[in-house]
Amino acid sequence: MLKISNLSKIALILVVLFIGCKEFIEPSIERKNVVLLAPSSGVESIIYDQTFWWEEVEDALKYRLQIVTPGFNNTVRLIADTLIKGNKFNQTLDPGNYEWRVRAENGSSATRYTSAAFTIHPSSMKLQQVQLSLPANGALTNQSTAVFNWVKLYGADKYRLQIDTNNFSDETKLFLDKTIPSLEYTVTFSRNKVYQWRVQAKNDIEESKWSVIRSITFDNSPMAKVSLISPANNVAVTKPVNLKWEALTTAKKYKLFVYQSNGNTPYDPTFPLTLTATSYSFADGLTGEKLFWEVRAIDGNGNVGPAGEVRSFTIQ
Repeated sequence: MLKISNLSKIALILVVLFIGCKEFIEPSIERKNVVLLAPSSGVESIIYDQTFWWEEVEDALKYRLQIVTPGFNNTVRLIADTLIKGNKFNQTLDPGNYEWRVRAENGSSATRYTSAAFTIHPSSMKLQQVQLSLPANGALTNQSTAVFNWVKLYGADKYRLQIDTNNFSDETKLFLDKTIPSLEYTVTFSRNKVYQWRVQAKNDIEESKWSVIRSITFDNSPMAKVSLISPANNVAVTKPVNLKWEALTTAKKYKLFVYQSNGNTPYDPTFPLTLTATSYSFADGLTGEKLFWEVRAIDGNGNVGPAGEVRSFTIQ
């Protein structure tokens, strides 16, 4: 049998204590530094849409990013001041001189700022790309209208918005192809489908690249009723009561209602419960108390299905 020396035991205990303390005591990051990756100091670029990128700092929970023009010692305009959980941030800029800085933060400490200055030079719009804002890529909605918006691109005076349901395979059969002077447009969906959208900036002499393609799913179709499995209706049961129902393929979640003896007052403030499972162990209730329950389905768009069967049970 492997024997562990007293010294090894002490080392093991210290490691366990260190890991345990780290779970409850947040480490300070004051002496750590953020390393900026791009755009690095002194960079000159002709691309207006910039991705700000830095190395992550251990024990940091978020990062404070600031962008100004022309610099922090002679600031004329604040471009961005935001907290970010990741280590990348996109910003479309006009030509000019800029400085940016980042510091790491957690709940009790922060690093010092690390900064870098760079320059954006005017260039052809053909080299640029529009940055999309909302809806987010992969968005789900049950609302028949949605507002599409994007970021202003230097030199553009109008924007072409295209929306399709077939990945732009045939531009003669698009759902929408609209050129507008503003940075947003409200669209009404006609059918439950996945819609793809993109934007291009334009002026009288040139046009930009198309933006990346984003998708949004519109679905307001009614949900089916949920069928209850057990316990059977109007039976006596012992606690805990295992409430079970059938799964629906279109359901992402379920809403469980448990009512008091009058059949319409929620049993307590925790109901209705939203669950991903198809069963629930109900451990409350008094002996001889009659309770009612029902379940409704919720799809990925947040649509709540219709009321189905309402059953009762009596606690033995």
